[in-house]
Amino acid sequence: MAPMTRFGTRAVHAGSSPDPRTGAVISPISLSTTFAQNSPAVPFGKYEYSRSSNPNRDEFEQAVASLEGGKYGLAFSSGSATTATILQSLSPGSHIISGADVYGGTHRYFTKVAQSHGLVVSFTTDLLNDIPSLVRSNTRLIWVESPSNPTLSITDIRAVAQLAKQHSIYLVVDNTFLSPYIQTPLALGADIVVHSVTKYINGHSDVVMGVAVLNDDEIYEQLRFLQNAIGAVPSAFDSWLAHRGLKTLHLRSRASSDNAQKVAVALVNNIKTGKVVQVNYPGLDIHPKRRVVLEQHRDGLGGGMISFRVAGGRRGAEAFCKSTKIFTLAESLGGVESLCEVPALMTHAGINPSERERVGVHEDLVRLSVGIEDGDDLVADVLQALDRATAHVNGVDKNEFLV
Repeated sequence: MAPMTRFGTRAVHAGSSPDPRTGAVISPISLSTTFAQNSPAVPFGKYEYSRSSNPNRDEFEQAVASLEGGKYGLAFSSGSATTATILQSLSPGSHIISGADVYGGTHRYFTKVAQSHGLVVSFTTDLLNDIPSLVRSNTRLIWVESPSNPTLSITDIRAVAQLAKQHSIYLVVDNTFLSPYIQTPLALGADIVVHSVTKYINGHSDVVMGVAVLNDDEIYEQLRFLQNAIGAVPSAFDSWLAHRGLKTLHLRSRASSDNAQKVAVALVNNIKTGKVVQVNYPGLDIHPKRRVVLEQHRDGLGGGMISFRVAGGRRGAEAFCKSTKIFTLAESLGGVESLCEVPALMTHAGINPSERERVGVHEDLVRLSVGIEDGDDLVADVLQALDRATAHVNGVDKNEFLV
């Protein structure tokens, strides 16, 4: 194979080259907001103003595009800004089909913002089977999360892409939960791939940022125009940090996925003890779409995200999250550290309870973002938290529980 072909090599080197002036191996941070010109409208180089383009942002966009197998990358100030810009490209009156089980922020934008701008969104719990009946003459976009947030449902992206092309509809896939190391939706037929860079791509919980990757020249020019016109762009420093994080993506993704597999197996083993009700993890053979996972995930990896229903309802879920010693109770995901949360009360609290329940986001559902700590320590932490949550639900004194 030729150099720069394999993922790990591209992760380290794509978008990076020694600084031509100093020879620095790591690119300097270009904090300047504006760039000198030789004469009016004739800049020294390719840069004029940092909202329009910046060396650090360009390098990051090139690197992500390489890892997703795309021609173009466009970075934004957040994952939500990425979503907003893509939807802004649609004409008023356009119709969108979306999976019902999506990130709470995406659902909020679709229902609270997009519809006020004249866009119409139809949600479904079964994209593959429902698309033919949901398509309208004004349908312009299908939005997919796979795995979905937070129930880890899997969509056959290739099959949905084939349906989308039959109807001349664009397909957008949110690949945040897996990262391009595990899944590359463009290769499966998607038109645009989006990420909350905040999560796995950056991987260190210190940047808020988003990105879109695509191949189509016309769509790129439209989104590139909106990126500049709307101005929801990341800073040079954030772009530099995210590019730094990207260089170890393959190592972190593999480690978190391996750890999550161990934790998921431990949780499944506690279904028979009555401490766990259900486990959602694509790496398990019992996952209902495991066949699809084996086809579209690298090595059949399940990724670093798990959700499970704990015994004891809402009290059990809250008690579990307050009992962990390594897992931190916090929103977000994809960092090197392990996190836990209760989606119904936190990331998805803004969704109507009946809608949440319909897609499986129950009050007893706990979401885990499994980090890269020692896997055996993480398993031990989950097991002791389950024990303490069970004891609490069964009536152990509250003060004793909180110690």
